[in-house]
Amino acid sequence: MSLQKVLVLTPVKDAETHLAAYVAGLERLSYPREALSLGILEGDSSDGTADAIGALAPRFAARFARFCFRQKGFGFRMPASVPRWAPAYQRQRRSVLARSRNHLLMRALREEDWVLWLDVDVVGFPAELIETLLSYDRDILHPHCVREAGGETFDLNAWADKGRLRMADLRGRGGAVRLDAVGGTVLLVRADIHRDGLIFPPFPYGVENIHIRPVHPVWGRGEIETEGLGIMARDMGIQCWGLPDYEVIHA
Repeated sequence: MSLQKVLVLTPVKDAETHLAAYVAGLERLSYPREALSLGILEGDSSDGTADAIGALAPRFAARFARFCFRQKGFGFRMPASVPRWAPAYQRQRRSVLARSRNHLLMRALREEDWVLWLDVDVVGFPAELIETLLSYDRDILHPHCVREAGGETFDLNAWADKGRLRMADLRGRGGAVRLDAVGGTVLLVRADIHRDGLIFPPFPYGVENIHIRPVHPVWGRGEIETEGLGIMARDMGIQCWGLPDYEVIHA
């Protein structure tokens, strides 16, 4: 059986302080170099993220079979005094993040078999992360993203039962569990499903799907970005899965 090719994709913005841990995590991965590629998209940063990534290019070239770096600004910045979860900016922020993911996907994906979405501020994961996720052979698979081992769920975008069940609620069930929506902190997607049209909706999607939350407090009915991807997958006849007992650590 031939080695599956994997493309790691990471959209970044104002990520300079996270890059050292991000690169260290990538370099710890045990997956074979010849089957592993990396794509990064930087946009709208106000720090030295872009220059720092450029300086890291030799290290990326040494670790990956192919390295793709793109820049794309979307003209959106949160006010300095406002937290990123502020309701007034959530729809616009999540829409821009969806567009950045889609842009990176379209520019970076080539002949790979899988896409591993990996956020730059995920700082702890096993060296065998890719081998473990691939071993489940699920079209869409999301490990449990927490702030500390055994702690509460950090990535709240992964859920089941119309948002009533988070990953922490699903612990102890053994192996993979069915999800209706996923997060993007660490997310494995079979590449052909992206090629077939699965994207991160930058607008509320799935208003007629029975698996969406009844009403979102910010944008009403429908799901955006990673949750929207999960609902779109359901509309395509594809099941999302989660690993509540397999944890990755967020900064």
